[in-house]
Amino acid sequence: MDRPLLNRRLAAFGTTIFAEMSALAQRTGSINLGQGFPDADGPEEVREAAVRALRDGRGNQYPPGPGIPELRTAVAAHQQRFYGHLGLSYDPDTEVLVTAGATEALAASLLALLEPGDEVVALEPYYDSYAAGIAMAGGHRVPVTLRPSAETGTYRLDLDEFRDALTDKTRLILLNTPHNPTGTVLSRDELAAIAALAVERDLLVVADEVYEHLVFEGEHLPIASFPGMRERTVTISSAGKTFSFTGWKVGWVTAAPELISAVRSAKQFLTYVSAGPFQYAVAEALALPDAYFTGLRDDLRAKRDILATGLADAGFGVFRPAGTYFITTDIRPLGETDGFAFCRALPERAGVVAIPNAVFYDHQDQGAPFVRFAFCKGTAVLQEAAGRLKRL
Repeated sequence: MDRPLLNRRLAAFGTTIFAEMSALAQRTGSINLGQGFPDADGPEEVREAAVRALRDGRGNQYPPGPGIPELRTAVAAHQQRFYGHLGLSYDPDTEVLVTAGATEALAASLLALLEPGDEVVALEPYYDSYAAGIAMAGGHRVPVTLRPSAETGTYRLDLDEFRDALTDKTRLILLNTPHNPTGTVLSRDELAAIAALAVERDLLVVADEVYEHLVFEGEHLPIASFPGMRERTVTISSAGKTFSFTGWKVGWVTAAPELISAVRSAKQFLTYVSAGPFQYAVAEALALPDAYFTGLRDDLRAKRDILATGLADAGFGVFRPAGTYFITTDIRPLGETDGFAFCRALPERAGVVAIPNAVFYDHQDQGAPFVRFAFCKGTAVLQEAAGRLKRL
């Protein structure tokens, strides 16, 4: 057989740096601050809810295509609870769709809403599945780069550059806030400007908001709550980041009925349905008291500060994130410029694993000297990692 076995548009998205770095962590016994998964499971009562569902025979067979009613109702109630004051609410029967995590929600949304040749504007650096999802849909990605500022220790969006990226071929804006990997939380003014452009150009928006509850400075404002945006926005979130159950792969989409119908049409040919018993547990998780969500935020803020201080003490330039559970660092103060080489050598040099930010860029030179660390780990683990990094 002389034909390629993998579509050339997807060939570039084969074995990922995440798998490589995780394997390197195991081989060297290093602390893995590369891939963003917690090192402790989520709330015990939520785990017990999953066990009860299994024992009671709930969800062991195919759940309903849109997701079990209990979870769709819980998602709608969650939106009302946290964003109802912004005028945002959804009908659980027609405006909520349960997916196999946020990654499937993204893929199904892009497959449903794009035609070959459509342009998608996305903030760069970006989560690696964005590029693959756009490629699978036959779209063309147009990155708008968030620029780091050593003076402020943050990343910022150039709205003029964003506006200039829109063309007659632009179909969709793929927005991520709080933003992985930079930790940027877009401001009200920035979101209002993007919303106004979407309305003016009649564009769709897919909003990846999986870190909605992990905001340390500023506030999370769903772009769907801005004028003219509800009917054109597909909002994505999941249980993985909020409840520390990344392996359960339970996500959801909220949108107007016609958008939900389109996304469901693509989703049914991906996983069809998934995670039946876990859906019942996530429905209970979404009803946890406010103290859970504020406690999660406060705990991760403290861990952010431990790791950020340790990285700065080790000589990194540190961009302190306003949200998510990732810290981006500049390795140039350490005399380094190649993030890939630095990360591949770091386990032997310091017993810690990180991810080179260049993998999140189309313009890899823009991300070359930056490296990402995850702080969704135990306090003692982060303190140990900080101590090891002082060897550099």
